[in-house]
Amino acid sequence: QVQLVESGGGLVQAGGSLRLSCAASGRTFENYVMGWFRQAPGKEREFVASISWSAGNTYYADSVKGRFTISGDNAKNTLYLQMNNLKPEDTAIYYCARSYYSSSRTYTPPHEYEYPTWGQGTQVTVSA
Repeated sequence: QVQLVESGGGLVQAGGSLRLSCAASGRTFENYVMGWFRQAPGKEREFVASISWSAGNTYYADSVKGRFTISGDNAKNTLYLQMNNLKPEDTAIYYCARSYYSSSRTYTPPHEYEYPTWGQGTQVTVSA
């Protein structure tokens, strides 16, 4: 059973930075397309970014493009989300997820239903 454990969330002022981590059991990051999603209070969960490691592809939501970077470390089986120039509207619980798709594919899915495995989430709060 694959397990995903997020960490790195916290409280930060607008304009600040945080780096989220997602530790995966097994060689999950290397073999599967991985993604980050977030859910703000009172809103549905939304796509943030995805990465296909072997294919070398990344994909970002327009709202975070240019500010967030998704990456991973195969040796540590860990997925990252570097978040810079944070805004109050970035406040949410952030989740990492593993998709159905092999990381050798160029497709980097943005839809929640394409990710069957999820972590428990980490809270990010950005103050104005």
